[in-house]
Amino acid sequence: MKKLNSLMVVWFVKMSFGNNGYNSLEMDYIKKHHKHQIADNQCTSVLLKHIKAPVHLVWSLVRRFDQPQKYKPFVSRCVAQGSLEIGSLREVDVKSGLPATTSTERLELLDDDQHIFSVRIIGGDHRLRNYSSIISVHPEIIEGRPGTLVVESFVVDVPEGNTKDETCYFVQALIKCNLKSLADVSERLAVQDRTEPIDRM
Repeated sequence: MKKLNSLMVVWFVKMSFGNNGYNSLEMDYIKKHHKHQIADNQCTSVLLKHIKAPVHLVWSLVRRFDQPQKYKPFVSRCVAQGSLEIGSLREVDVKSGLPATTSTERLELLDDDQHIFSVRIIGGDHRLRNYSSIISVHPEIIEGRPGTLVVESFVVDVPEGNTKDETCYFVQALIKCNLKSLADVSERLAVQDRTEPIDRM
């Protein structure tokens, strides 16, 4: 299978989705942190979410490889194996209503300094084969207060019988729900000034 390098990913995003109104700083984040190797039977996309909560609070939710249900509405249960290290695995149970029941996922990257988190799906009962995602979290000012820009990108195989557009639309819809929930949870905590570690909740 033909592979595309990371620069081609940026070109692919621009050509397939336009700049989506991305400013130069947002495009820099995408170029720097969201590098995927893409095969010709795969689709990819990048989504952004502006959150009215400080970076440390948003990141404390995103980085919890062992507790994605803290903000992901479709996760009913998660069991992580071992400590939060690169290569750690988690078994995720998915709520009914989705075309999936379980997902086995591996932690690919957890960078607390750069605020970058990456997960790869390696098994489970679903159709997302060779799925890999990267989330990067960046500080910004929203309405004069500390806010956060979350950038999430993914690459995934296109299942037999589906088009690239159909596959991307489905995955984008899931990610948009997750990002909206992440914003809701983070902004609620920010309003309550709940800045203690999330795992104490």
